[in-house]
Amino acid sequence: MKKEDCFYLGKIVKKYSFKGELLVNLDTDQPQLYTNIKSLFLDINNRLIPYFIKESQLHKSNLLRIKLEDINTESEAKELIRKKVYLPLNLLPKLVGNAFYYHEVLGFEIWDKDLGKVGILKGVNDQSLQALFEIERNGIEVLIPVHDEFIITIDRNKKIITVKTPPGLIDLYID
Repeated sequence: MKKEDCFYLGKIVKKYSFKGELLVNLDTDQPQLYTNIKSLFLDINNRLIPYFIKESQLHKSNLLRIKLEDINTESEAKELIRKKVYLPLNLLPKLVGNAFYYHEVLGFEIWDKDLGKVGILKGVNDQSLQALFEIERNGIEVLIPVHDEFIITIDRNKKIITVKTPPGLIDLYID
């Protein structure tokens, strides 16, 4: 399995018991969706290695307590702490309306309600407090905050996101 065919689910943060159980910090708003997964991939030395899950249950808010097959001791579990957890993209719940996953909208056209076509969405920067659409417009990078109030519609068939940005925001880049 390749990383580009998967999504990041979270990270193993600590061992839970002397029987090799682990706690995964889930990077999701809906942790309950992942309580019945049967397998996962761990990033070990930049390779995705499959593991089968014997048991899992939610532990507190965003922690998933798991027991993996063939991991039976504290020392075996300790080796997996801080490993990133991935699942295949086909396990992502389908989103509708204006909800979207960042990876699914790459390449979409961005249109501003007042200014027309802004450009093509090349990436989403989510490393800051406010995620930003990174839009390529004639060799210029235009940044628009990913904010529910700005996004009017997402047309998955036409691959167009229509936004209504504050006056002057896009002008900062194109004037």
